[in-house]
Amino acid sequence: MLVVSAVLINNILLIRFLGNCPFLGVSKRMDTAIGMAVAVVFVLSCSGPLTWLVQRFLLEPFKVAYIQTLAFILVIACFVQLVETVIKKVSPPLYRSLGIFLPLITTNCAIFGACILNIREKYDFLQSLIFSFASALGFGLALVIFAGIRERFPFARIPKNFQDTSIGLITAGLIGMSFFAFAGLAK
Repeated sequence: MLVVSAVLINNILLIRFLGNCPFLGVSKRMDTAIGMAVAVVFVLSCSGPLTWLVQRFLLEPFKVAYIQTLAFILVIACFVQLVETVIKKVSPPLYRSLGIFLPLITTNCAIFGACILNIREKYDFLQSLIFSFASALGFGLALVIFAGIRERFPFARIPKNFQDTSIGLITAGLIGMSFFAFAGLAK
């Protein structure tokens, strides 16, 4: 149930509204959206459980929970650097198309928010791993759906006042509303 909840019912992007910057920024092309989704899945799947370990075995025992934000961002930054290095070597075109959004994963509020939610919801290590992976899948699902729709915008007759950002926000809202329909699964 944790997977269904994180992917559909409480989607980190469309329901919790975390990670909107890359959602709107890299969703103009499907290949870029898929690349960002894969990067977020890797970074969040690794950093979520690791930040849980940092919280439980470093911050809480030494009573320094007040540096949680700094510690979590450092963990996330390490994984982002790793992903950035790998993408740069494996797929230079993807690296260029992701542009500034790849290093900004470090401060992506979806990743940071999921790490905080792992602690707030009092998940154990396995639940933290599952929630992090499922949240990243939910982020990727929403991003890919949105990119698929946005790729069709140039072929649609959109009124001038609704072009660009306006139609993007309207579309994002409609996708978000469709995810609200999954709330009935929780009952």
